[in-house]
Amino acid sequence: MNTKFAKAGNEKRKKDDQHISPIAATLFGLFLIIAMMGAIMGGDRYPDVLVTMWVVGWTLIGTYLLFAMKVASQWEKAVVLRLGKFIGLKGPGLFWVIPVIDTAVMWIDHRVAVTSFSAEKTLTKDTVPVDVDAVLFWVVWDAEKAALEVTDYNAAISWAAQTALREIIGQMSLADILVGRAKMDAELQRIIDERTTPWGVTVQSVEIRDIVIPQDLEDAMSRQAQAERERQARVILGESEQQIAASFAEASKAYIDNPTALHLRAMNMLFEGLKQKGALVIVPSSAVDSMNLGGLSGMVSMAQNNVPKESK
Repeated sequence: MNTKFAKAGNEKRKKDDQHISPIAATLFGLFLIIAMMGAIMGGDRYPDVLVTMWVVGWTLIGTYLLFAMKVASQWEKAVVLRLGKFIGLKGPGLFWVIPVIDTAVMWIDHRVAVTSFSAEKTLTKDTVPVDVDAVLFWVVWDAEKAALEVTDYNAAISWAAQTALREIIGQMSLADILVGRAKMDAELQRIIDERTTPWGVTVQSVEIRDIVIPQDLEDAMSRQAQAERERQARVILGESEQQIAASFAEASKAYIDNPTALHLRAMNMLFEGLKQKGALVIVPSSAVDSMNLGGLSGMVSMAQNNVPKESK
């Protein structure tokens, strides 16, 4: 990963050194065409000295514009050095430098940048190896510090984020990491921001994308969660049974001193159970004796047999 960051930084610096404005390149090409056309058209009319001066003059003007005219985009700032010393920030828009003497060494992007980083096989506080992927949102607020205080702020930010992530993981248990992502994000943002502020960079937010734990531990946690859900289901079922029993006990109080109401309730139960043809009702023997359900069932059966005959 170190090689990758170094390569990216070298490519960024190479791109900054070769930042040539398309407008300057167009003018350079136009002046070369003017010089060539003048040399062709004036070769027979004017002395060779004048033709040479014409060509050299327009070529020098085009070359000066090519290296002196710079255009920075709306989101960019150019860091300009004069003979190796910092003289200021240029842009956005059109600005001029003195060729050879001035150098626009870096072009700082002031837009929000996104950097992904990870911590692989990092031990938690309870010695569990985890792989964590995260995303960092940051922005350069001081282009001068970003250019002068750190060699490659892109690579520095990536490494600072990665080491901070490993540090946070080592201070938290696995359970805290899995359920406390918001707290972990806030702590990461604070630590990384403290490290990058001297470089002119501020961290806007940090988001944990994924947390990967060993497969054996994942299976064990899944079985534990399943057992916990089954335990809760059994507890809820037991509480429901208690509530139902309490409801029946409360309802039975209405029939203690009222035998007539009890018999009416028994007749209604039998009627509901036998009104459908072919229905089978199983009644405890104690209920048959105490509530005279035998006689009531016979009366209901006779009534059901007589109704169809009368209707015919």
